Amino acid sequence: MNSSSQAERARRMAAIRANLTGLALVAPLVLFLLVTFLIPLGRMLVLAVDDSEIAMVMPRTVASLAEWDRAAAPPADAYNAVGLDLLEARRDRTVGTAARRLGYDDADLRTLLQATARGLPRDAAADIDWRATLVALDPAWDENRIWIAIGNARGPFTDLHVLMALGLRGGEDATLYMGVSLRTFAIALSATVLCMLLSLPAAYLLASVRRTTANVLMLALLLPLWTSVLVRSTAWLVILQKNGILNQLLMALHITDAPLELVYNRAGVLIALTHVLLPYAVLPVYASMKALPRTQMQAARSLGAGPLAGFFRVYLPQILPGLSAGGLMVFILALGYYITPLLLGGAGDQMLPYYIAYNTLQALNWGLAAALASLLLVATIVLYTIYVRLVGVERVGV
Repeated sequence: MNSSSQAERARRMAAIRANLTGLALVAPLVLFLLVTFLIPLGRMLVLAVDDSEIAMVMPRTVASLAEWDRAAAPPADAYNAVGLDLLEARRDRTVGTAARRLGYDDADLRTLLQATARGLPRDAAADIDWRATLVALDPAWDENRIWIAIGNARGPFTDLHVLMALGLRGGEDATLYMGVSLRTFAIALSATVLCMLLSLPAAYLLASVRRTTANVLMLALLLPLWTSVLVRSTAWLVILQKNGILNQLLMALHITDAPLELVYNRAGVLIALTHVLLPYAVLPVYASMKALPRTQMQAARSLGAGPLAGFFRVYLPQILPGLSAGGLMVFILALGYYITPLLLGGAGDQMLPYYIAYNTLQALNWGLAAALASLLLVATIVLYTIYVRLVGVERVGV
């Protein structure tokens, strides 16, 4: 074997060892992301379309309706299956799970199932006339609508929660979640516009002053990031309330004659969100401005361009990646805020995260909560994809 082939083999072995070393160093991070992010994320997406509650609580009923064509009356063994399933569910205290699932399609069916389970005789034998027993408890068991609802909910998957989150199904709830989605995007967009308008002069000041002054200003800018969101939101509640610092100052300066309504409405939410998210807008813009030589604007003025023309034709196009990156970051973060609208907003200012928490902790509708969370996830991915297409993947990190 000649020396050149030996050298080539040595280079290949060195490259393999370097790759293995790199993989070993990255493996803990990949494992951590897999366990704490990707697996829960996948579980959330599955939960948004999962429909296994009825099949778990009423397996006999689901099996008896598998071949039913829904045009004729349900088969006789379906009544037997419902009676036996409800007796078992009452003993295991799982009736509420099945009743809640049927209530998503028809609120009356939730009450019907719970009342039927409570009314079944405790010493019922397996060979009794279950059809007569169920109809005696509630004549609705002689109608096809409840059997159709059970058949629709037999699973294992459903589009019910996704359609409700998109406002395409669910009656009044559909209107509610459509309005909440539009409100969430409107609040996030408003906060983004305010942050971007304030970020331009702030970033320009940071890029123009001396380093020592810039360090002090940067410290003041980053201070909100070192404070809890709950603390910041509570501080704004103290400042903006009717007898708060801001209203007292405005009335002392005779700017206003009466306290302004600045909390429990959209104004308080936007003020607090802008304060919290402003650093995420300023830093990318500042990085773009800091990278530009000052001689460009001087050259533009020497060529006859006025301040406005020089800014819009020379300066702005070059800091556009920073502006777009900051705007995207602020918008995505604003979509997921929960504490700030909860403390400073009114009933008409709550965003999707509030309803995700409500359906998770109070309504116990985890499927709808997962669908709403998935809606935010999809919106984030779509926005990021659009940003990469417009700005270019090589400039994403600006």
